Amino acid sequence: MKLSLGPLLYYWEKQTTEDFYHQAVSSEADVIYLGETVCSKRRELKTRDWINLAKEINQEGKEIVLSSMALLEAPSEIKVLKQLCENGEFSVEANDIGAIQLLSEKKIPFVVGPAINCYNAHVLKLFVNQGMHRWVMPVELSRDWLQRALEDTKEMGIRDQFEVEVFSHGYLPLAYSARCFTARSENKAKDDCELCCIKYPQGRVTETQEGQQVFVLNGIQTQSGYCYNLLNDVESMRDLVDVIRVSPSSLDSLDTLKSFRDKILGNGEKVKLDSLQCNGYWHQIAGLSLQN
Repeated sequence: MKLSLGPLLYYWEKQTTEDFYHQAVSSEADVIYLGETVCSKRRELKTRDWINLAKEINQEGKEIVLSSMALLEAPSEIKVLKQLCENGEFSVEANDIGAIQLLSEKKIPFVVGPAINCYNAHVLKLFVNQGMHRWVMPVELSRDWLQRALEDTKEMGIRDQFEVEVFSHGYLPLAYSARCFTARSENKAKDDCELCCIKYPQGRVTETQEGQQVFVLNGIQTQSGYCYNLLNDVESMRDLVDVIRVSPSSLDSLDTLKSFRDKILGNGEKVKLDSLQCNGYWHQIAGLSLQN
């Protein structure tokens, strides 16, 4: 199994972002995803900056994938998408069906990201025929579901034509909205948000009236309130999963990659997960649940 560092879902200062990825070069990541997937107003790094950073990191032997936006709302965002698709060097993670259409027309192999609603082998076959070489399973699906879907792809004769990647650590991206919830939390209009999400480098936690940390607000993206962690489930991924994804939230994410590498190699004992972590979806139970 390979390890990937997923696209940065938060809004960080340019220097912080570049420093993080320069350190990621020496991390355990085999694959590094780069690009803005949440909000087009986040322009600390512009499209050309992401592509230049990709070229720089690529010289260190990592596989680089450029990630597209998950919710397209304006012609300017389509323009950026076309720039990514026409970069001429790197594979693209499509997080919108429009990206799949563009990449398919240009006959460019692509990764189908977790924001794409892909729930059965027939859709997988469609994407394979369009040029998909890797599929990131939607975050809410379980191991049992994955196993059944892959058995179906074997019967269709396409299982060996794509890799399977699973979001295995980080705050789960659950939904996207035309509204910006971070701006709303500060009583700001979306069109006059003042890019306030940069003040929350790990998102803004929301709690229920009972004090349960139920969601993390990240601009137009709503994330899980607990950190998803499949570290103890690596063994159950063997023969099913090709790539394990760690979603970056801080420099600690690079240490998390090392922990997953140890598990892949069969080293280390079972880790006791804390009450602010979860793995429910993988076990086909409530998402916020934790099965130790």
